[in-house]
Amino acid sequence: MQVTKSSGVTETFEGSKIERVISWSTQNLNNQEYIIRTLMNSIRTHLYDGITTEEIQNNLVKLAADRISEQEPEYQYVAARLRMFGLRKQVYGGFRPISFYSLIKRNVERGVYDKEILEKWSKEEIDYLETHINHNLDMTFSYAGAMQLIEKYLVKDRSTGQIFETPQYAYMLIAMCLHQNEKYDRTLHTIKFYSSAAKRKFSLPTPIMGGVRTPTRQFSSCVLIESGDTLDSINRTNSCIVKYISRRAGIGILGGGIRAEGSKIRSGEVKHTGVIPFWKGFKSSVKSCSQGGIRGGSATLYYPFWHLEVEKLLVLKNNRGVEENRIRELDYGVQLNDFLFERYLEDEYITLFSPNVMGGELYDAFYSDKEKFKRLYEELENNPLIVQKRIKASDIIHQFAIERCSTGRVYPMFVDNANENSAFNSKVAPVKMSNLCAEITLPTEPVDDEDRDAGEIALCTLAAFNMGNVTTAELPELSKIIVRALDNLLDYQDYPVNEALKAKYRRSLGIGVVNYAYWLAKQGMRYSDGSGLKATHEFFESMQYWLLNASSDLAAERGACKYYDQTSYALGYLPQDRKQKAHDFPHLNYDLRENWDGLRDKIVKFGLRNSTLTAFMPSESSSQVLNATNGIEPPRGPVSTKGSKDGVFNQVVPEVESLGNLYEYAWEMAERGNKGYFDLCAVIQKWGDQSISANEYHVPEIYPKGKIPLTVLIKNLYYANRIGLKTLYYNNTKDGSDATEEVQDKPLPSIQDSIVEDDCEGCTI
Repeated sequence: MQVTKSSGVTETFEGSKIERVISWSTQNLNNQEYIIRTLMNSIRTHLYDGITTEEIQNNLVKLAADRISEQEPEYQYVAARLRMFGLRKQVYGGFRPISFYSLIKRNVERGVYDKEILEKWSKEEIDYLETHINHNLDMTFSYAGAMQLIEKYLVKDRSTGQIFETPQYAYMLIAMCLHQNEKYDRTLHTIKFYSSAAKRKFSLPTPIMGGVRTPTRQFSSCVLIESGDTLDSINRTNSCIVKYISRRAGIGILGGGIRAEGSKIRSGEVKHTGVIPFWKGFKSSVKSCSQGGIRGGSATLYYPFWHLEVEKLLVLKNNRGVEENRIRELDYGVQLNDFLFERYLEDEYITLFSPNVMGGELYDAFYSDKEKFKRLYEELENNPLIVQKRIKASDIIHQFAIERCSTGRVYPMFVDNANENSAFNSKVAPVKMSNLCAEITLPTEPVDDEDRDAGEIALCTLAAFNMGNVTTAELPELSKIIVRALDNLLDYQDYPVNEALKAKYRRSLGIGVVNYAYWLAKQGMRYSDGSGLKATHEFFESMQYWLLNASSDLAAERGACKYYDQTSYALGYLPQDRKQKAHDFPHLNYDLRENWDGLRDKIVKFGLRNSTLTAFMPSESSSQVLNATNGIEPPRGPVSTKGSKDGVFNQVVPEVESLGNLYEYAWEMAERGNKGYFDLCAVIQKWGDQSISANEYHVPEIYPKGKIPLTVLIKNLYYANRIGLKTLYYNNTKDGSDATEEVQDKPLPSIQDSIVEDDCEGCTI
């Protein structure tokens, strides 16, 4: 049989060559001989005369990937190594890496690398950095991690699929770019960052992994844009959305300030069309760009529960109705507060208003002063001259809960919690919105075409510690590395719109975690029974403590951020000092272990370089690179199904062979209720500057009628607010399938009544 090589030359097939490659791919794995024999037997049926070496390579990868399972997890490493073998041949023309300098020079000439790399770094420095690159680490990825890197993160020509780099060179280049302007010890800082990132001590988000080292310089993952009530503001909002969507950012939009349908314009000369036409414009802007082929544009749009049009807005996501009265392509965040729950518990009415009432004073108080909001709200309720509508508080909460459960993607934001336990002084810098994934809580101001200096777009730059690969003893050094690098990024990146430049004054970071489920499993702890509360408190206390230390050290070196005086830290508050509802629950409180008094003295002296340090984000893509579980989430099962352009493949949880039975999986947890998971989130939230992408999980089949009682949904909502959570993210409902985390969004249920049973008549919480 003849085989065609990549050069076009044919040669006689030699099975020993395939066996050598398979043998290499199974080094240091258990069952090596069995895997070699199995793959050799399998590949024979895929050979034919004239087959190319590339086809043989691809067939081997697929054969190994198809065997990944809970029973045979080692195939994920075999498949990854075989794929990396092929990647090297594509990038280098052979297995041995070409020189680092040659690769950089070649890719700068192609225009896929930032030309400034060669202007900032000499050949001698690049050659020295190359001596610290460990290419063997490319062979330690799981198949899911390798595929994420290859398909999503490595620099390539997306029209042809040609890839221009390998992972270790990419990691070192990211480190070089983030530290290129360091005044002292920049090679040392670069090497420290590379070593930690390459050893998967922390994860980096999509904009950094896919963008740093390229000519596109926008790496903040989360962008929060607030629209005002004027056409100039609405038009500017659309323009800013397009600019940031095209640069790989996830978008949060505050659209609740737009006045309601029928409101007067120019003393009644014109009647307002309401928010839906303008929100449709926001949707078009969000979907206008594909984000460089890395991911599609997405946004979550936020609004207050008391908006006069809320009954129309709550159903915008569902599959009933027609296109004219639905905007299904956006997700929605409904902003709730303690006042609404008070009215609900008293079985009272609430009153809906247009947000421009009182010149917007009520709208502003909703975010900045809960007592003032209540006073103004009750005054307006008693004013018959104000356009308003009364509705039972239970009607709003019930409809919200139904829409949240039936679509999965209508999120609550508890605005009182977000501002009372805030890294900011809510009187001068209130939090009014969150982001795409509901974990960022930063101040914003409405953008405006007429005055672009007045608006403020909030940006947050993300990263996450790998809890499965990091001990608390490593946090002091790792915190210094990651805070310095992300702070550098804020000056390294571009700002496509003027309103975003204020992000350099706040310098907000959002450092979270991945692999929490693995961390719990290793210690024999579960989500649902409270066994992990104390250990969680200790880890996240240490994490926040050392991140604050690192930021204060950086402030001593570079100066505090310009807007430091707007933070609650500048008022003397540390996280444990802020008003937190979790403090009212004894089972959520533990003794402090760190030297907080010493840190307080340091912050008083130097301030902080960064307004925020923490946010707990979902990390589906970046966690796969680390072979980690997603964020703080329980996995759906020991095996997750991942989709890619090359097909569907499996990823198994870390150490499934020894720990598989110690994980508490999502649907198993859901059968015990969400309270235990929420408690863990509340403990994490006590230390977090921003919020958590915390999900709900429900199994309809455990209830008598096979439907989730509405009382269960509402009790979850009330409890989450009561213990101090700031936001909730997805509402996940088991559909009878154990397959998980597909790339494409699942279709929305068409009949919401099949999911939720309305059993709330006369119910109490």
